[in-house]
Amino acid sequence: MISSIQKANEPTDPTGPTGILCNWLAAFELDQTSAIARECARALTLDGIACAIVGARLPWSVTAANIVQKFEGLGDRTIVGWGTKTSAPGAALLNGTFIQGFELDDYHPLAPLHSTSLVLPALWAAIEGQPMVSGRQFLEAAMAGYEVGPRVGKALHGIEMLSRGWHSGAVFGTHSAAAAVGKLLKLDAARFEDALGLAGTQSAGLMAAQYEAMCKRMHHGFAARNGLYAAMLAEGGYTGIKRVFEREYGGFLSTFGEGHEPDASQICKDLGQHWEVEHIVIKPYAAMGGIHSPLDALFDVNRQRALKAEEVTRIEVDVSHPVYHHGWWTPTRPLTPVGAQMNIGYCLAVAVLDGTAMMRQFAPARIDSDDVWALIPKIEVRHEPAFDVGGAAQRFQCRVAVTFTDGERIEVLRQTSRAMAARQSTDEVAEKYRSLTDGLIDRSRQQQIEQMVRCIEEVDDIRDLLALLSPVVKPVFD
Repeated sequence: MISSIQKANEPTDPTGPTGILCNWLAAFELDQTSAIARECARALTLDGIACAIVGARLPWSVTAANIVQKFEGLGDRTIVGWGTKTSAPGAALLNGTFIQGFELDDYHPLAPLHSTSLVLPALWAAIEGQPMVSGRQFLEAAMAGYEVGPRVGKALHGIEMLSRGWHSGAVFGTHSAAAAVGKLLKLDAARFEDALGLAGTQSAGLMAAQYEAMCKRMHHGFAARNGLYAAMLAEGGYTGIKRVFEREYGGFLSTFGEGHEPDASQICKDLGQHWEVEHIVIKPYAAMGGIHSPLDALFDVNRQRALKAEEVTRIEVDVSHPVYHHGWWTPTRPLTPVGAQMNIGYCLAVAVLDGTAMMRQFAPARIDSDDVWALIPKIEVRHEPAFDVGGAAQRFQCRVAVTFTDGERIEVLRQTSRAMAARQSTDEVAEKYRSLTDGLIDRSRQQQIEQMVRCIEEVDDIRDLLALLSPVVKPVFD
């Protein structure tokens, strides 16, 4: 029951972190954002679409799609790249799985999550159940989701969640999806409190899924589906946990952050002034984000001396605790694509041999190649405690040293990856989009999608975009 002081459309405690965030979400409008933030959101959306097209027909995606369609049945919500439709929860689950399907999608370095695999699938599924939604409304809702997820993650000290064995983005990604859909549904602050509470009680994700399980690909899809459900339930009057972030017993931060001093102030710090979307990284490699700095360092070595596998006797890699625990174990055959994309040794070995680490480097046949496995034993990965000091931003430091057969040793120290240090331009993101989707969809469709996303605020009905995403796409691996 609402107290005599609390109004029906207000959160339980408007002065606490949950209440402040909910009031902000209810009042948020697209025009409040910076031009740079909006540009980043458009570019991020285009990148997410590219990842969905790539991911739609991967072998593990086909397995997931066949099972989910059989279980959920026919519906009226788009499945990217399949030419068929299913239920709203099923579509959110599958499209999130596709975007996260090949480690090509974005990540937030200080609050590790993959925003587009959470926000886009939840919004797409919600949109097709609503009256006409404009591109401007869509972008506004997407930016709410892009903003909330990282803030919740930073309250849990972000990358520390990986050290503790949680798949961080799946844990706080539910809030990202719920915020986006809630904004689309025009929830008031009280209903946003319910949506976030319902989202938090559905959060989960175990990082042991990275070794061989298909379900690592689906974790963000689960979160997208659960966030969608949270917002829809809240809109209908189903209540969620009140003050979910600050509750001492059974609250989101107290439970997931138990013994690790979560910082609730991060949720509202500089809210409406600092835009998290400007700090989301778009990947240049098809590998776990923590491996990007070592890959960049390896290519720095290559610029000083061309790397030839037969001339390399040893590669030493020093990384922080979260990156070490997330990205290192001694790989053995057979290694699955998800394991290869999460393993520092495999990624550096194939990068030495191929000069890059994109889709073809993680095809099953390439993973099982003898030249890769001959080089992996020469790679030593170590935890460097000095890289754990100085806050989350310092955790992406790395040191890579390559020793050659003639005795020369070249060492490179990087503070972070190139993609983290300098945001990619919209044109660079569009080039990645075209590179990834060439051959998977026809050129006319490819161009229409790009043009529509780059001018998304001018789109009258976002279902026109979904109509371009729906038809069957070709598989990456034949």
